[in-house]
Amino acid sequence: PARRRLCPRRGLTMLNWLLDRSVVFNFDRTGFKRHARGFLASDLEVNLAGRTVLVTGANSGLGFEACRGLGELGAHVVLLCRNAARGRDACERLQQAVPSGSFELELLDVSRLADVERYVTQRAPDVVDVLINNAGVLPATREETPEGVELCFATNVLGPFALTRGLLSKLRRSDDPRVIHVSSGGMYPVALDLADWEWKTRDYAGTRAYALTKRAEVVLNELWASRESWLTSSAMHPGWADTPAVRSSLPRFHQITRAILRSPAEGADTIVWLAACARLRGESGHFWFDRQRAPSHVFPTTRSGDRHGPALWELCESLMAREKAAGQRHAAAT
Repeated sequence: PARRRLCPRRGLTMLNWLLDRSVVFNFDRTGFKRHARGFLASDLEVNLAGRTVLVTGANSGLGFEACRGLGELGAHVVLLCRNAARGRDACERLQQAVPSGSFELELLDVSRLADVERYVTQRAPDVVDVLINNAGVLPATREETPEGVELCFATNVLGPFALTRGLLSKLRRSDDPRVIHVSSGGMYPVALDLADWEWKTRDYAGTRAYALTKRAEVVLNELWASRESWLTSSAMHPGWADTPAVRSSLPRFHQITRAILRSPAEGADTIVWLAACARLRGESGHFWFDRQRAPSHVFPTTRSGDRHGPALWELCESLMAREKAAGQRHAAAT
């Protein structure tokens, strides 16, 4: 289909268009409220009964609000959480908020490939209609998973890739399969860069590591769309939302901007919309913000990194193969 115009939004005044070109008044609460004036209520006048949605990082923030929104629309929502106590608490709070909703908890640490493998082969539902890759971390210092992978990359890129890959057969059984990758506007200043992706030869910079992984998510989204044409794969960014992750990982930023941050529900709105809106079926490979297609690049210098997309795909596959071989050796020795 023809590319939709990204700006100006229909019906916006020149002042609003200029505000959208800014960062603060685009990503903040006022930006959401301006953009929401153009939302179509009919997009979410849907009944998702019979559809199963998996959400990683579901116990708080954007993930929790996405679960709430999709539960209200009738979907069966599976919370994929690392922490059992927090996951149970989230499930209980969701059930109280949406008494008619259908919520289920499954434990999954998306940063660990072995855990992802166990989930997709042993516990995942037979049919998955929507997968929302929402879990993410922004470590202040360099850490590695027990499998020897840098934590930010493992959680934000490798784990979601493995989970998506592992669930393809179950997504194929859906009549409208969708995968949503929750990225960040923080990726805009950086190009995809696989040189020292493990941060072993340079000083670790948490915010840059995070931005690079969020860029990687967007590049992989485009590859999922091109390689799996039957799947509607989307990436989005939520703007600046007041979530526990922002408060803990970016305390200074939160202190400065908390008065203008979006609510978690406002940040999650586009996630729910991408999962539920019927007219988005087949609209694959795009980057979205506030229910509108957004550019994946705003600086010309970041485009060159996209050529490394196939190498990123191969890197993820090789790391999955390495861990599978290690698991087989361990099983043979015990």
